[in-house]
Amino acid sequence: MTIDPAAFERYRHSPNARTTLPRLLLGTGIVVFFWAAITVAVLVGGTYAFFAWQAAPSGMQGFLASPLGILTALVSFAGIWIGLWVAMRWLHGEKLSALLGNRRRVSWSGFVKGLIAVLITSFISEILLYLLQPQIARGPISLSSWLLFAIPIAALTLLQTSSEELLFRGYLLRGLASRFKSPFVWALLPALLFTSLHWSASSSPAINACVLASIAAFALLLTLVVYATGNLGGALGAHLGNNLTGFLLISHQESYNSFALFNARPLEGPGWATSDAVLIAFIGIACSLLTIVLLLYPRSPLKVAAELPDRASTA
Repeated sequence: MTIDPAAFERYRHSPNARTTLPRLLLGTGIVVFFWAAITVAVLVGGTYAFFAWQAAPSGMQGFLASPLGILTALVSFAGIWIGLWVAMRWLHGEKLSALLGNRRRVSWSGFVKGLIAVLITSFISEILLYLLQPQIARGPISLSSWLLFAIPIAALTLLQTSSEELLFRGYLLRGLASRFKSPFVWALLPALLFTSLHWSASSSPAINACVLASIAAFALLLTLVVYATGNLGGALGAHLGNNLTGFLLISHQESYNSFALFNARPLEGPGWATSDAVLIAFIGIACSLLTIVLLLYPRSPLKVAAELPDRASTA
């Protein structure tokens, strides 16, 4: 399975002369500033609303684990979109749409294929995790409430995942690739930064290591899809499918299970053996490799198309 780099070469050379390394670092700082500012704003507002609604305060952890807390956390990712717009418009002199791909718009066929591929491999992953730890309980949310919140949660999850893709597989990857030829710089650095943000202080070192290994494999999968297509569409769909599974179907995190139909044994909980962590990492990496096959194998019905000048209309 070979990948024609022509689409990515076109994408990496699309930034203008104002995309220098100092401006890229400054732009990243602008994004972090707006992300932090919006996060603080929505947390303060959400906490006030939560405490006003609850008869007795249950602390910040109680708020963050509540349905309102989860919605608030997802809304905070709007800060990344705002920060990227400011950085692209005023620092680089480009439109935000330049980050989306060679045609400056999302490849919706790639988006749908990425979404379907990850939903398939997530289903396989859940079966394997169930065989490893058959501890799944019905979540506290009723079916009627789940149906009511499904669309808003899906929309906010898209806000979250699209902001992360635009930052890590768009702004940083494209900017670094325009300055450095080595994939150890433009592919590895954003992937490592993205992976490090998923460290959990409440998990054991073994579980943290297995989760980070799985996240790193998934991040490299997303990078490879962008490399093959020159567009964020496939990565956007894949990332959305991954997070929707955890938010709405089967949650493996106690702090994000308010809207899930089923709750598995939380990864941040006690009692996980090192052998369990190794198997969890193996499952995550294997499913990422399977997703790569589904999206990039030439005979796969879900193969994503490269966004080349002569095939732009099919991307």
